[in-house]
Amino acid sequence: MNKQPNSRMCFVCGLQNPVGLKLAFYEDPESGQVRAEFTVPDEYQGYPGVVHGGIVSAILDEVSGRAVLVHGSDENLMATLRLTVRYRRPTPTETRLTAVGWVERMGGVGARVAGEIRLPDGTVTAECESVLTNVPEEFRAQWEEEKPYWKVYE
Repeated sequence: MNKQPNSRMCFVCGLQNPVGLKLAFYEDPESGQVRAEFTVPDEYQGYPGVVHGGIVSAILDEVSGRAVLVHGSDENLMATLRLTVRYRRPTPTETRLTAVGWVERMGGVGARVAGEIRLPDGTVTAECESVLTNVPEEFRAQWEEEKPYWKVYE
């Protein structure tokens, strides 16, 4: 598995974000999947002991969106047009979880991607389907100053 880059201030992967999750993502080129193993602290709960649905959604958005980088480059970053999340069961805080993302279809100016959050026994707590599109040029111009911070940190 190859480690993917982290950013500086992204809520999910930003290493300098004081309130972020700081997740590390790894890609498996053979399976075409991206994975992250993590534990969500109680500070991000909705109900006691349960990860807030917005946090679950943010993690799914990130892991599924990163799947387009597996066979591409860091320049392949895309933006989410639509994210559909299905909450299968409560996602517990303070529990080792795995997020997995993959590409279902690439084409034209976008991609259809999917993702899951799994418990240690493999049970899926939440899943998503997303439609991504290429990032507009004005966004890419803003991204230039952040590029030095988008790298693989050991």
